[in-house]
Amino acid sequence: MRVQKSSVTPPAGAATSDGGDAATDRSWGLPLVRWRRTLLWALGLLWLLDAALQFQPYMFTGAFPREVIRPTAEGNPGWVHGPVEWSATLMAHHIVVLNAVFATVQLLIALGLFWHRTVKPALSASIVWALLVWWLGEGLGGILTGPVSPLAGLPGAVVLYAVIAALLWPPTHPAVHSPRPPISVATSSPLRAAATGVWLLLWLGFAVEALLPANRAPGAVHDLLAGLSDGEPHWIADIDAWAARSAIGHDTGISIILAACCVLIALSVLASPALARAGVALAILLSMGIWVVAQDFGGIATGQGTDPNSGLVLAVLALCFWPIHLTARDIRPATSE
Repeated sequence: MRVQKSSVTPPAGAATSDGGDAATDRSWGLPLVRWRRTLLWALGLLWLLDAALQFQPYMFTGAFPREVIRPTAEGNPGWVHGPVEWSATLMAHHIVVLNAVFATVQLLIALGLFWHRTVKPALSASIVWALLVWWLGEGLGGILTGPVSPLAGLPGAVVLYAVIAALLWPPTHPAVHSPRPPISVATSSPLRAAATGVWLLLWLGFAVEALLPANRAPGAVHDLLAGLSDGEPHWIADIDAWAARSAIGHDTGISIILAACCVLIALSVLASPALARAGVALAILLSMGIWVVAQDFGGIATGQGTDPNSGLVLAVLALCFWPIHLTARDIRPATSE
């Protein structure tokens, strides 16, 4: 006797695998829900990596607040400098307990993103915790201290966690049921059109920073790449040496090409779905290239890295903007039962 699997549809109001409402999610289409679920796992894995890095022996020593946290206060205005100094001093006096708390919080956020019933609290915690770390532990990524090259990790990996968490928030409004172009996880979030504004601000900001005199001056790119190898294994140090040699005499050209790529990436989301996909693909390739060549995989092999740096995180953020093509079969009205 052949038994057919039940095709019962979750009732309206029921939670789905991405933490959203079942009826609302059905109105947006199953492929979009599945893609959001995949990206939630990706964000969870990033937090899990952060937790693992925070549990490294170096983080439990006084060197962590002295050499990693306190220097980020330099050059910042008082409302950033003061709180960073305070957090560094507090950590120096209670480093073992506080670092264990930091690592545990990141672990709990990661686990929360892996279970559908705790997705929304975990996303909320991601945003709050990431912004606190960005302010009190990273001095806002140095964005107020002067020119910071996108190659060096602008604007800081942890604030990008907050952006991704906001983009992955499940839709709170049913989709409009009419023929519509492919839509991304980012633009189906409660941010809607503002998500596109975030993308434009981020990538056009990278373009501007890349063209600032300090970042395109002769020797600027070379010096940045040449100074990366301290504490890295030989094979990564070899990549640094090759990249630094290749940049000699080409610093301005590299900066101009980087800026041009960033502008193309920024504007791609305003074009057709095909061009948007090309722009997102370019963003992923550029981000991963920067992560390998200019960020040494976030320095995680040194035993002192606190996060994977911005390159890898930017690639995950870009995937939030990948246009998903939906057919009529994928979509069901929010009112249907």
